[in-house]
Amino acid sequence: MLYGTASDISQQVLRTDVAGMPLEWIDYREAVRLYHNQQVAYACGTRLYSVFGGYNARDGRRSRIDVNSIIATEGTSQGLIYVRDRYVPPLNNRTLFKRDGNLCLYCATRFPTRDLTRDHITPLSQGGKDVWNNVAAACRRCNNHKGGRTPEQASMQLIAVPFTPTYAEYIYLKGRRVLVDQMQYLLAHIPRSSPIHARLTDHLSEGDSIFDEV
Repeated sequence: MLYGTASDISQQVLRTDVAGMPLEWIDYREAVRLYHNQQVAYACGTRLYSVFGGYNARDGRRSRIDVNSIIATEGTSQGLIYVRDRYVPPLNNRTLFKRDGNLCLYCATRFPTRDLTRDHITPLSQGGKDVWNNVAAACRRCNNHKGGRTPEQASMQLIAVPFTPTYAEYIYLKGRRVLVDQMQYLLAHIPRSSPIHARLTDHLSEGDSIFDEV
């Protein structure tokens, strides 16, 4: 039996290693499995929900697992540390648009995800590549106006410099609904020089309680 609201049940749990490094987002089923298999070293953040099991035949007590918003799991991550330092996240539109704050990087207007496109700053037809440092979120109007030209050729200017997210930044970008305690935790692993760090620090100072997808 699962105890919690519908929104709690859908809330992703942030999984870390025992050293506290963020690893991935998991759902409540995977979180319960880790608790049940005694792979959770410790938990922090807020309690999201409780899962009740069967009754003990000896004392009549019912088993219960409380799932927190952040859980650290057993196991070494030396290999992950090596990979993470050299990690280049896969590029997709959802995380790209979230990287850019759902802003068109040409007209500086915020749009819902469905109204944004992936623009290649140096067009593929001119030798540009489909990589993080050469793509930007762009509204349809700006993308159509730019066409197969570079920003300079189209007399357009980017409002921000595209960048490749770090491992911790990509974990944030993949999150569908990030709670304040999860965001504060991730923020400690995001470089202070990052535009994402600055943006999320502003959100936290404004008192935002949830960081949803747009």
